[in-house]
Amino acid sequence: MTVERIFLATDLDRTMLPNGAQPESPRARALFAKLAARESVVLAYVSGRSRSLIEEAIAEYDLPLPDFAVGDVGTTIYRVGAKAVWEALDDWAGCIASDWRGLGWSDVQALFADLSGLKLQDDRPDKQGDFKVSYYTAAIIDHKALVAELTRRGEAAGIAASYIWSVDEEREVGLLDILPRSATKLHAVQFLGQRLQMPEERSVFAGDSGNDLPVVTSGMQSVLVANTRAEVQEEARAMLSAKGLSDRLYVAKGNWHTLNGNYAAGVLEGLAHFLPEIEPWLM
Repeated sequence: MTVERIFLATDLDRTMLPNGAQPESPRARALFAKLAARESVVLAYVSGRSRSLIEEAIAEYDLPLPDFAVGDVGTTIYRVGAKAVWEALDDWAGCIASDWRGLGWSDVQALFADLSGLKLQDDRPDKQGDFKVSYYTAAIIDHKALVAELTRRGEAAGIAASYIWSVDEEREVGLLDILPRSATKLHAVQFLGQRLQMPEERSVFAGDSGNDLPVVTSGMQSVLVANTRAEVQEEARAMLSAKGLSDRLYVAKGNWHTLNGNYAAGVLEGLAHFLPEIEPWLM
């Protein structure tokens, strides 16, 4: 009997990776690895991390190798072979380059150089990229006003950009990524879904933070793990309710097969909500 494929795209930090304040269920990652080992599961990690930092996370947390990895908040996509050979998808770079009208990283960064409260993420060179300008901000900030000013400046310069703000709870710092408009996690996940010819009902996204909201509120079947901040849960619910798409979101509750709903446990719980057929695979 042919088993229909499942496309699971999941964020890493504080979604798959238990690197937040909340406890992890001891069996969760082992069960996730069991799921990912099935031939019918196409797994993509979708992260703000660079390729090298994604590889570090896979090694440190003993995660299964994905079939694809979306890095740098959607600006890079790699096909990952069984032997850990990472191949960049050049057609994705071609898709997003036109948004910045040929401007490079330094040109885009210069548009916002005089704004107070923005600090370039220069502690590691791989936190910046050809199509990614990244800053630190305060954790508590009027981020909507900031994004409005960034948008005004970008439009005046004629670039099509996305401005993604979120909070790193562990470090208590705000994170701001400026990307080509078509280089968000959402567009990258949609690009992969179309490339794989995966139907919507067989595709699920899992996340936990503000920079996951474009995917979570897009209408794609989505999971927020139980350790997601309350305000992110509320914003996601409100946006989907306004679109009449509330049934497209599942927020992990815990108490599912003794798992607590945090991190990988929440990913599994949510995936089982949308695709109950996976439950016997984990037993």
